[in-house]
Amino acid sequence: MQEASITGLFRIIVIIMLIYYGLKIIGRFVFPMLLKRTMSKMEERFREQQGTAPTPEEEVGKTTIDTKPRTQKKSTDDSGDYIDFEEVE
Repeated sequence: MQEASITGLFRIIVIIMLIYYGLKIIGRFVFPMLLKRTMSKMEERFREQQGTAPTPEEEVGKTTIDTKPRTQKKSTDDSGDYIDFEEVE
């Protein structure tokens, strides 16, 4: 018959803690990379289904300003039809 010893119990607790913290640290670095990879694949698949071309990446530090083309407003003095109202008693 075997008896449990304090050192054996302590060793099991330390092993469990090392595994827990090891997975926690590895997960902190691996999980975001897997998530980023999965999201980029989903985005690629979505673009293929939509039939759109990938957006060109602009140079870092380059400033671009997109504006609407100016339209010339026609100046009209005609502010509408004049209506003469009559009072009804």
